Amino acid sequence: MFETLLLSLAAAAQTVPPQATQLPPPPPPVTAAVAPAVEADTRPYVALVTDLGTIVVRIEDRRAPVTAANFLRYVDTKRMDGFQFYRATRNWGPTNRLIQGGNRGDARRNFPPIAHEPTTATGLTNCKGALSMARLNPGDATSDFFLLLSDIKGFDADPALGGDNAGFAVFGELVAGADVAEAIFAAPISPTAGEGVMQGQILDPMVTIVSARRVPAPAEPPKGCVVAGNGGEN
Repeated sequence: MFETLLLSLAAAAQTVPPQATQLPPPPPPVTAAVAPAVEADTRPYVALVTDLGTIVVRIEDRRAPVTAANFLRYVDTKRMDGFQFYRATRNWGPTNRLIQGGNRGDARRNFPPIAHEPTTATGLTNCKGALSMARLNPGDATSDFFLLLSDIKGFDADPALGGDNAGFAVFGELVAGADVAEAIFAAPISPTAGEGVMQGQILDPMVTIVSARRVPAPAEPPKGCVVAGNGGEN
């Protein structure tokens, strides 16, 4: 009788589907979304402390390495301390607004002239806020620079615009202190100082750059506009 019971249990066990006695398979692993790598912004930032307040600029040292290195050389050696914003182009009308700064004292404080970096080579553009190198001829720029307060596309090295087709070398842009730049632009003008196109554009008194120093990047820097063709993203 005992053997009969064992045979009955064995037969019953064989009628149970094997899968009924197993746990369900584990769910497939969920692959975590991979966040795109964000490239760190290593571009230098410089604070220009002036008589009228502080302007912060971002330097495009990868796109315009020669011009950027020249500007930073003046900053890092403190030679820019005491330079002046001395020009505002109010008499050029609302579409050609800029202020110009640089060495208005001892020319021996200037470093040697630098090679010209046209916007056609750097991919930068002279938009509102652009920091551009002042020059007479390509390759003679030293310490003077423009800060544009309006788009001046005629400053780009676009062959369709005529002129010498070299334009002015953009190497950075304004990221803070636009109100200070506007105050410099609106400062009193000498009615007699200046020669040629600069007559009626010389500030009186000039606005001194008390100090120029590298500073950390702001927590949320603006994207800016100087990088041409990418919707304003740097």
